[in-house]
Amino acid sequence: MSTLLTYADFHLLFVLPPIALLALVLGFADRIARPREAVAGVALLTAIATVYTTPWDNYLIAQGVWTYAEGAVLARLGRAPIEEYAFFVLQPVLAGLWFLWLGYAPESECAVGVRARLLGAGVWLGVAAGGAWLLGVPGGLYLGAIAVWAAPIAALQWALGGPVLWRNRRLLALSIAVPTLYLSLIDRVAIGLGIWRLSPAHTTGLDLLGLPVEEGVFFLVTTTLVVQGLILFHWVLARVRAGGRTYGLAGLVPIGWARDATPPATPDSSTEQPGSGPEETSDRAEPNRSGRGEA
Repeated sequence: MSTLLTYADFHLLFVLPPIALLALVLGFADRIARPREAVAGVALLTAIATVYTTPWDNYLIAQGVWTYAEGAVLARLGRAPIEEYAFFVLQPVLAGLWFLWLGYAPESECAVGVRARLLGAGVWLGVAAGGAWLLGVPGGLYLGAIAVWAAPIAALQWALGGPVLWRNRRLLALSIAVPTLYLSLIDRVAIGLGIWRLSPAHTTGLDLLGLPVEEGVFFLVTTTLVVQGLILFHWVLARVRAGGRTYGLAGLVPIGWARDATPPATPDSSTEQPGSGPEETSDRAEPNRSGRGEA
């Protein structure tokens, strides 16, 4: 069965415009303090997403989890259409630009404790276990495959940077929610137009306003992986700037030498230097940071 719009039309109408708008607004608003780092972070996460998603996506297409309308795709590379590979790139870019628009000021001094790491990693490993169970349930292939594929990576992210992810949970939630809702909405449009179709044999049949629950979960977890990766990327770079490479990487390892790592001491501006007059000294008290609990 043919469709009114092709997969390429879908990108041109629904995916590329918000990307172009966000890029334009970010450029004119001058909201990014370090543009090269921002571009590098989005590029890195996009490359990782493309490499990691390609075999998973090709496998599910080979299993018949979803199919495309006749004439909806231009060409295929392996089992997946080339437009699908384009989506592997465009989704992280869209999520990354939205994240940059919201703004993130990483704190190099964020605690490197264990509790948030264990809790977050444990939750995501539980999701992975649930996904493994779903793989053996009729209609559970797609949902189970999403969980088994994505949850271990999310668990690793929390194991490496749970405290900073928890501290920035509001930014994390907003950065994830808007792209997830938008991508779910346009996916519902694409399904309604018949550009692609999910197999009833490999899905649960549950939907929200016509959107299969598997599609909503897919956009939720993939956007989560991108945003969490960007937060950790910029946090590590902030620590590197504060104290060098060793101090930067130490934040990812909450044991032994890493817990004791500190940035190089900076000169105390409150100490009077030889030859300085009274007007050059400072009697300001050092800000009390004791209120920052370790996560």
